[in-house]
Amino acid sequence: MEGTGSFGAELGRHLRANQIAVVEVDRPDRRARRASGKSDSIDAYAAATAVLAGRATGTPKNRDGAVEAIRGLRVVRASAVKSRTQTINQIKSLIITAPAAVREALRSLATPELVRRLAASRPGDELADPGTAVKIALKRLAKRYLHLSEEIADADADLRVLISRTAPGLLALLGVGTETAGQLLVTAGDNPDRLASEASFAHLCAAAPVPASSGRTDRHRLNRGGDRQANRALHTIVLVRMRHDPRTRNYVARRTLEGLKTKDIFRCLKRFVAREVYRHLTSGFSDAIRPSATA
Repeated sequence: MEGTGSFGAELGRHLRANQIAVVEVDRPDRRARRASGKSDSIDAYAAATAVLAGRATGTPKNRDGAVEAIRGLRVVRASAVKSRTQTINQIKSLIITAPAAVREALRSLATPELVRRLAASRPGDELADPGTAVKIALKRLAKRYLHLSEEIADADADLRVLISRTAPGLLALLGVGTETAGQLLVTAGDNPDRLASEASFAHLCAAAPVPASSGRTDRHRLNRGGDRQANRALHTIVLVRMRHDPRTRNYVARRTLEGLKTKDIFRCLKRFVAREVYRHLTSGFSDAIRPSATA
């Protein structure tokens, strides 16, 4: 199947429910498509050929368990965070262009105090007055900001409950919070056993080393592929550990003395974190939440 994570999600669930094995197939190669054209029958034949030839062997994510619920809540949270950022930017933009009296009273306030003061303000009802209209707009934007903050807090609380039930040990890892744990769970899916090894998970997270040797230089570089959001989660975990974990700080100091560049040290640390996370995803995945295995 192609598109098991989007339009084909429900079909994939139906097939698995009827004990039919599903193999995930990437879209046809662009070069081959230019040569042979495109139609539903041609694409179906190319997908079947890829499976029979052994080029396509991936097991799609199950989308009927707790991780799918986490994914849905993360979509809501991400949307609320984006909207809240837009809202505070609009507030500050309006303050910059507001009349001097309004601007001087608000420009030095930190965001929490600014939002609270605007939400509690009484701007009046003279809509034709620019100063009053700006105050009304700022009050409404502040209320929107507070509402979005509540929405984000509710999503975080729900996510923490789900993540704690699904992978109990994941949140206990240093540097792993609700956001990073949720992303790594979504990347692995409801069936993390579909990943053959911790190396497969590292490759999926773009944390697997890629050879970049030339001549007498023997080195590896960062992987630019994979799931970029999962790689971002690993990056966040590494940053936290570099600030608060003595072992990580000692490792960074030692590797720096050895002449390793910062980006290469990050690559090594991401690989270590991916290995640690994989162990918790596979051994700590709650059996009470785990969906039935794919046929």
